[in-house]
Amino acid sequence: MIAIAEVLDTPLDLAAHEKAVADPRAGAVVSFQGVVRDHDDGRGVTLLEYEGHPSAAAVLREVAAEIAADPDVYAVAVSHRVGTLAIGDVALVASVSTAHRAAAFAACARLVDEAKARLPIWKRQVFADGTEEWVNCP
Repeated sequence: MIAIAEVLDTPLDLAAHEKAVADPRAGAVVSFQGVVRDHDDGRGVTLLEYEGHPSAAAVLREVAAEIAADPDVYAVAVSHRVGTLAIGDVALVASVSTAHRAAAFAACARLVDEAKARLPIWKRQVFADGTEEWVNCP
């Protein structure tokens, strides 16, 4: 079941994602938060700006559906944020429920990896020295 699969321009809520995947059969809920850090490759970062293609939400739903199709997975919730994010803001939240922890860790890792690989969302990094760069053009 896909509980949440959306691209938002508002702060993401980990607790809401975990609640969305709750299932009485689940012995494990594994979650991930991708947080904006203050550095990249030895350079200070001051902020990130994410821009998404209009198809980004549909692609995220496709990724979530692929993970949810795993017979070990009970529910999937995933969101990616767009817009300007400060250091410490959450850019990606993913939660998965399964019967056992190994399956939950594996499914959550696949969810995050596939979302990062396939989402048409681009990131502009602004560095402490005033320079900037765009990254992640799938």
